[in-house]
Amino acid sequence: MMRGPPSVRGRLLVAVALPLLLFFVLTAYAIDYVFGEQSTAALRDRLEEQVVALITAVDLDFDGKLVVNLLDPESRLDVPGSGQYAALRDDNGKLLWSSPSLAGTALVLGTKLPVGGVDFRYQVARDGTTIAELSRGLQWAYGAGLSKKLVFTAADSTASQMRERWLFRQRMAGTFGALDLVLLATMAWMMRRALAPVRRLEQEIAALESGGASQLGEGYPRELAGVATGLNALLESERNRIRRYRDTLGNLAHSLKTPLAVIRASLGSAESEERRSAAAIQLEIDRIAQIVDHQLKRAAAGGGATLGQASVPLLGLLTDLRAALLKVHAGKDLHIEIDAAPELGFIGDSGDILELLGNVVDNACKWCRSRVLVTARIDPDRGLPRRLSIVVEDDGPGIPQELRTRVIERGVRADEHVPGHGLGLAMVRETVALYGGQFLIDSSDALGGARVELRLPGR
Repeated sequence: MMRGPPSVRGRLLVAVALPLLLFFVLTAYAIDYVFGEQSTAALRDRLEEQVVALITAVDLDFDGKLVVNLLDPESRLDVPGSGQYAALRDDNGKLLWSSPSLAGTALVLGTKLPVGGVDFRYQVARDGTTIAELSRGLQWAYGAGLSKKLVFTAADSTASQMRERWLFRQRMAGTFGALDLVLLATMAWMMRRALAPVRRLEQEIAALESGGASQLGEGYPRELAGVATGLNALLESERNRIRRYRDTLGNLAHSLKTPLAVIRASLGSAESEERRSAAAIQLEIDRIAQIVDHQLKRAAAGGGATLGQASVPLLGLLTDLRAALLKVHAGKDLHIEIDAAPELGFIGDSGDILELLGNVVDNACKWCRSRVLVTARIDPDRGLPRRLSIVVEDDGPGIPQELRTRVIERGVRADEHVPGHGLGLAMVRETVALYGGQFLIDSSDALGGARVELRLPGR
């Protein structure tokens, strides 16, 4: 089954959810960026402190060589590969001292810098760890009027920083994800509440289509009250229009019937020498009378499917029709089988469905040998107005392929030797068309004769 178009609630939810998700993504990105900047600033501040500590620890020995006296006994600078490193170079870039922690790391710390220069950079150690280093060029004074130009470098691993940032991202994603779900659920609930009148309108229109209601209810909000009122007015107008057409057609047919009766009576009293011409006129009058009778039945029966019509139970009509046709065709060893659920109904006028079933089943009884099968089903996969399927099959000779499109024309018969006027199937075709249905003629696989299917509104 093909899926229908998305609902208004679904469209609104998507229209609101997409900007909301985009807002959360951009907000999370901005917060993560700010957190990253603050983390980098904190790392630089920590490296600055380490540079100050390194400057404090530098001194000259008795031979005038630079030595670094680390005062912190727990300093990681003495532990190889600890992640914290330091180096000391002269202003030409020559390495004067490096911390024991640099052993085996293949890291090259420091660079050539002028006095007052600052350099901050990242590099990757042999084990894949990212290292941040800060170098500062200073004029280091070690006595009265004595100084050296030195470059002090401190470095630290960013592993803890990256770990903190990853944990922060996880918490932020969890928090924003939960908040997003709560907001979406809240909006879905609010939209469901706000669109409840629209769902009610949809349900009431479906009830109108299935014949469960005759008009829309009241109590709609201002935006839908006009729609409901307009639809109710349209339904009432449609019923009145069909009623006027039916009454007008009935009055017209009835007014024609009396003059035709007078003409027929007058022709019956004509002289013998005029009887031949009178017979021809009588034949045409009989045809006019048949048409008038047909239109009278049509006018009395109904005028097509409209919204709000109640359904007509089929099983009772078929049972009564079978009893009547068994009497009409009492000369045949006739068996009429009915296969229809008790709850099955036709959405339309009872006179119309009685005329349809009478013509089709009677036609099958005329042409069958002994069996007629009437089956009624609802096809849920087929939309209105063709959901109800009524199939009439017989075990007669069937209708040849070349005649199937002609026998439903007015005045055409499959066999001219069989009594009839050729109007029955034409009336069936016209009535089915009024309901927007389908009238199909085929061969019966079950019985071997003709198979006639009517597709009509039903539930």
